[in-house]
Amino acid sequence: MSGLALQNVTKEFGSFTAVKNVDLAVPHGTFVCLLGPSGCGKTTLMRMIAGLDLPTGGAIRLDGADITRVPTHKRDLGMVFQSLALFPHLTVGENIAYSLRIRGVAKEDQVKRVNELLAMIHLSGYADRPVSKLSGGQRQRVAIARALAISPKLFLLDEPLSALDAKLREAMQVELRQLQQRLGITTIVVTHDQREAMTMADTVVVMNSGEIRQAAPPVEIYRRPADTFVADFIGMTNLIDFAAEGAGRASVLGTSVEGLAIPEGLGQGVLSVRPEDVHLTAPGHGAITGKVTFVRDLGGTIETFLEAGGKQVVAVSMPNARPDVSVGQEVGIRLSPDACVVLKS
Repeated sequence: MSGLALQNVTKEFGSFTAVKNVDLAVPHGTFVCLLGPSGCGKTTLMRMIAGLDLPTGGAIRLDGADITRVPTHKRDLGMVFQSLALFPHLTVGENIAYSLRIRGVAKEDQVKRVNELLAMIHLSGYADRPVSKLSGGQRQRVAIARALAISPKLFLLDEPLSALDAKLREAMQVELRQLQQRLGITTIVVTHDQREAMTMADTVVVMNSGEIRQAAPPVEIYRRPADTFVADFIGMTNLIDFAAEGAGRASVLGTSVEGLAIPEGLGQGVLSVRPEDVHLTAPGHGAITGKVTFVRDLGGTIETFLEAGGKQVVAVSMPNARPDVSVGQEVGIRLSPDACVVLKS
């Protein structure tokens, strides 16, 4: 199989299981983000892929070869750590060329490769500059170039953008994704930032308690979450209990709602409804009854918080479609049935 394959990978630390029976296929040239809360196992999984930790069980294969017990320096991978780990006493060019030098690459070839990489990361002419004289974003680029110097089969990044300020971080997300697309290198990033994962990844792997809860393209993760954990973790959603009343019909917040895709035999469950799919109308006429408790204007969007059936519901609208409501007002709430994801409780 071309690319990376994890087969039943497990990691135990004494009686604690950090990663449980993980199966994951990463096709060649794709960008994957391991996403989840702190302690979910994503960094442990990355460390096993890198060879820094040995699995307790299972196998790791790269382009069909079993690398489970192959030392890190023989795995043909590049890695960028959260701390970047640049050598402060070396210049930009010396940092990038370090892995080439210890492999015995000729000096003129080192210089050529360094210049190629500096051009790629938009830092041409910086080879002789001390690392200490670089900005945070420039150091980030140098760390990426150093990891790519040996043209690895696999590129690993462990929360590489977490130390950057918000604006630079978002710019680097786009830049890193564009670089990966140009190079076509198989890339795996560990992050706890949902926006980062949704921006960069071909596939988002959502983890919790050492297990993969869902692995899918970003839009599928957002629009069709596999369970309530994924729905609640990715973006903002409304998780609303329902009781089935018949084919496609259920009692939701005290009102009968039709057109729902309820599996046969499921008597009750949870609807995941994104706030942009909650619409405010005049009360009555079959709408769910709610009361406005708070309105938040974020410039690009308007968030309306409501109380309905003893639960909080959030609706999001664009400024040009701002609902004419105020705190304390009673309104009607309508859910888009085709946008309601039916999940088990």
